[in-house]
Amino acid sequence: MGQEIELKLEVPEDAARRIEAAGLFHGKPRRVRQHATYFDTPDLALRRSGMSLRIRKEGARLVQTVKTGGGGIGLFERGEWERDIADEMPVLDEEAVLPLLPGGTAGSIAPLFVVRNDRTILSGEGEAIEAVLDRGMVVAGDRQAPYCELELEQKGGARAALFDLARKIGAVVPVRLGLLSKSERGYRLLGPLPVAARAEAVAVLPSMTVAAAFRAIILACIRQFRLNEMLILERDDRDALHQARVALRRLRSALSLLRASMADAPYARFSGELRWLTGELGRARDIDVLADRLADEELAQALLRHRRDAYAQVRRALDSPRARMLALDLVEWVSGDGGTELAGGAGALPVGDFAVALLDDLRRKVKKRGRHLVDIDDEARHRLRKSAKKLRYAAEFFAGLYEGKEERRAKHFLSTLSALQDDLGALNDLATLPGLLAELGLEGQAEALLPARMRDKEKLLHKAAGAHAAFADAARFWRQDRD
Repeated sequence: MGQEIELKLEVPEDAARRIEAAGLFHGKPRRVRQHATYFDTPDLALRRSGMSLRIRKEGARLVQTVKTGGGGIGLFERGEWERDIADEMPVLDEEAVLPLLPGGTAGSIAPLFVVRNDRTILSGEGEAIEAVLDRGMVVAGDRQAPYCELELEQKGGARAALFDLARKIGAVVPVRLGLLSKSERGYRLLGPLPVAARAEAVAVLPSMTVAAAFRAIILACIRQFRLNEMLILERDDRDALHQARVALRRLRSALSLLRASMADAPYARFSGELRWLTGELGRARDIDVLADRLADEELAQALLRHRRDAYAQVRRALDSPRARMLALDLVEWVSGDGGTELAGGAGALPVGDFAVALLDDLRRKVKKRGRHLVDIDDEARHRLRKSAKKLRYAAEFFAGLYEGKEERRAKHFLSTLSALQDDLGALNDLATLPGLLAELGLEGQAEALLPARMRDKEKLLHKAAGAHAAFADAARFWRQDRD
């Protein structure tokens, strides 16, 4: 078994020519044409087990590869088994591989999709980092997807060298963190067209340290953002935009939960940059929300120009080196010393103890700030809304630590928080509406724009107060007691 450590970057189609011209690598590039067939069972048992199986043809040579590790974001660390075989059907007789296969699957494995790849090997022999540029097509039945990606595989030396080289390449061609392996691209062709990616449950386990848990949390947030960014760059997708902002807010919350243990410099930098990027997506999201709630069709049409302009601004921000390098820097930080060297040895503590203290503190703030919800001003309700959101994200991050009765309590707890957030969000929309209308040249249009139910602030206030009472009464799933 080999352990593959690889940084994957998405690059434009002319990247090979531009990188060669920049002289970043020694020696003459070598080019290889490859054809690979990927295999699985009819019910995709290998994929569900986090495995991929392929046979790649290079000239007269056939190489079978089994990989484990599933999806990643930028930095892929996977188990890898390779062997030469005689024909184009898998040979699964190795003691190292057979135990990894789901029971009873070896006999039902069949070809699913193919990858036609033109590979340019940029690095010279014996270098600490192997750099290859792959450009090709994934084909599954009558569907296909092109790709162009740069893979930097660590053969020796420090991991930081991977990211240093990526930044040098990023100064020559636009690069983005790679999200999809070739096998993932193929599996996506077998299913429905991609839609906005909601936050998935994070695999935080009781055996983890604080550092390991937050590494999993932060990488999951970056992955959700990149999945939605891919759609936004293709089209004006309101759901993808919303979920991209959710991913950024979850990232900011994750960092803020570590604030007491993080060094000032990385926290200030990442927190500030994430706030900037979230803001760049905000105008388009505000217009989408407003358009949903308009009672006047003519005014809704008048918003279309503003919406087009706002989405164009979103794409300019996402295409900027500032945004592209932010994702790369975050992955480097959380994958290296940043994820483990937290102040006071906090990174080595059991995550369960950390979660209990943290959730207690966050719940206390939401309970206290909403005590007189009907009577407090808009700014105080906005602070309550942010506190509730932070608690909800933290509860979602750590829900995987609990099972049985606590798991059921977690679902109920989160449902009460969600209801409270919805009501506070509606109140926040009312509070911010005049400013948004002024920016759009629609001052004084609130009566015409919003249906009557949205203008009844008094009813919304009492509804939110009821939601807060239900939240306050919900059991703390991270503790045995209720209060």
